[in-house]
Amino acid sequence: MTLSRSPVTRAWRRWRRPRDLEVPRNAVDVEDANRRFLMYGVMPLWFVPAVADWLMHRRTRIEETSGTKESAIHALMMTEAGVPVAMGLLARVNPLVLSVMGGAAVAHGATALWDVSLAAEEREVRPVEQHIHSFLEVLPLSAMAFTCCLHWDQVRAALRGGDRPEDWKLLPKDNPLPVRYLAAIGLGIGACVVLPYAEEMRRCLRAAKAVKAA
Repeated sequence: MTLSRSPVTRAWRRWRRPRDLEVPRNAVDVEDANRRFLMYGVMPLWFVPAVADWLMHRRTRIEETSGTKESAIHALMMTEAGVPVAMGLLARVNPLVLSVMGGAAVAHGATALWDVSLAAEEREVRPVEQHIHSFLEVLPLSAMAFTCCLHWDQVRAALRGGDRPEDWKLLPKDNPLPVRYLAAIGLGIGACVVLPYAEEMRRCLRAAKAVKAA
């Protein structure tokens, strides 16, 4: 079977066709409340500590201390958080997605420890920055916890090993999130995560080049 004819590929080609997921603003149902907080609380909250952490790195002149090595670790951590976020926003939550989220959360925590260990040896890491790190570490776990609450049937399926073929396929959501919401989250990630840390890496590379030239 060619890739273009696979069921997964065909499903993603039609991913915008079903009706968008509705999240009532005034409903008091527990499921709707959890989904609202996950979408409009946990996700946007990620942007604030991300920018604050970048400001701390800039304030302590990361390019003159730990440099590109620490900045590369930051890029790795963003990838570890970004992949499960993208899957949660676009894909159907099943044992595959939950397993990736769990594995990414463990990897993110381990990388965060590596990051702080490196930074503490090379530059000043103040209590404020460490407190910011605590938010960045707990938000992925919070997002995963709310996702598990919304999809407990899939959690049980994952614990059983997933006995259906679709349990281990990356499929689009049955009802996709609204385009405006996805666009807003994408814009926020670009403005508050990608651009600041790309600028940080640029500064580090430029400083490393200057030192090498000298």
